[in-house]
Amino acid sequence: MEARCERHVAILMEGIAAFGFATAGRIRFGRGTASEAVDAALSFGRRVLILRGGSVAWVDELSRDLTAAGCDVTEVRSSGEPSVEDVRSAALAGRGAQVVLGVGGGAVIDLAKAAAALIPSDCDVMEHLEVVGAGKPLQADPLPMIAIPTTAGTGAEVTKNAVIAVTQAARKVSLRDDRMLPRLALVDPALTDGAPRGVTLGSGLDALVQVIEPYLSSKANPLSDALCRAAIPQGIAALKRLAAGEDPAARDAMAYVSLSGGLALANAGLGAVHGLAGVIGGQFGAPHGLICGRLLGPVLAANSDVLGASRRFSEVQTWLAEGFDLPETGTFTALSALLDDWGLERLNRWIPEGTDLGETAQEAAASSSMRANPCALSQDALENCIRAAL
Repeated sequence: MEARCERHVAILMEGIAAFGFATAGRIRFGRGTASEAVDAALSFGRRVLILRGGSVAWVDELSRDLTAAGCDVTEVRSSGEPSVEDVRSAALAGRGAQVVLGVGGGAVIDLAKAAAALIPSDCDVMEHLEVVGAGKPLQADPLPMIAIPTTAGTGAEVTKNAVIAVTQAARKVSLRDDRMLPRLALVDPALTDGAPRGVTLGSGLDALVQVIEPYLSSKANPLSDALCRAAIPQGIAALKRLAAGEDPAARDAMAYVSLSGGLALANAGLGAVHGLAGVIGGQFGAPHGLICGRLLGPVLAANSDVLGASRRFSEVQTWLAEGFDLPETGTFTALSALLDDWGLERLNRWIPEGTDLGETAQEAAASSSMRANPCALSQDALENCIRAAL
């Protein structure tokens, strides 16, 4: 008993480093919460801009209900990841709006966050973009924004940035400001029911990566750790079940893991998987979730080689091995074969043979996500991670 108490005292004496934690103004999670959208929108005003994807019929019902409640509704449909031109068009369409709703996958929600940020501003989006833009702070507070995800992957409903494709630079970069956090996130797993298998697994792999990378991040904190420790095994189990077929309980779990990932990454950062994914997606147009899934094993292996023995990496390896029935030795490498078994494509469909991967790796090394990677990876190591995903 005395020895145990001494250990507890020693842990307490180590102290906790200062950290912050920011998220959406309010989060509502659970089946049926999407029904709260009309009353929530009305609390901000009656001139409503809806940014939406095209695959979820419920948005038609939402638009009709808003109109019946006396709202002036403008709809903008989005397909694929938003470009600079998409942001400009959405902001122009939304002039005069009082509230913005983003209903769709992470790309739609990012477009909604960007539109809400720029509608009150006289500046072009390029004035505010990181890396390829001027990186200036927003001129004015964004419009109130309500995020309603229809996929379980990005966690964009609780993050403060919008990822924008800059075609002329062949890059994906962020529009970022603390004020871009949604006022309300309505996370209703029922909206993800019946999503196509490829979308489910791709977005689910992104969600899994986004609880693993913040857990291993150099910027991890006690709150992000608590979220990630619970979510990593939960995400693995849910993905395994959804790979086998439709499962409402697994849909619920995956939506929660996605939410947890958004909360964690917004406060603890990501790592080399996302550092590479942003560049690869911008250069070659491969789906983001698939890129992340294919890079997860190679990046974990590369980080582990540099760091050596690590408690956190051992925990992640154990969760992956036990949850996915992978070998205890070579677990990270075995992930590629698992994705092959699931029928998911490798990145050689998008990255042509003979591509100069050194340039891709060099650009990725300078990305904002790479700053939180638990160790520095050489350009050769980053190139090898890409090759392992081909």
